[in-house]
Amino acid sequence: MSGDPERRVYRVDWLPGGDVLEARCFCGVRSTLPDPVAVWTWLLDHPRHAAPPPEGERP
Repeated sequence: MSGDPERRVYRVDWLPGGDVLEARCFCGVRSTLPDPVAVWTWLLDHPRHAAPPPEGERP
């Protein structure tokens, strides 16, 4: 793996025991959301996603 500073890595993990996904942006901010579309909308909204959206609200 290279240390390319231009490389952006987004991570989405399923949290066992429910339908919740944890999103981690390349900038280090995390959010948990129940909807896969909301997760990717939130991730791709960088850098405006500094605060996670309110519970149950789609971005």
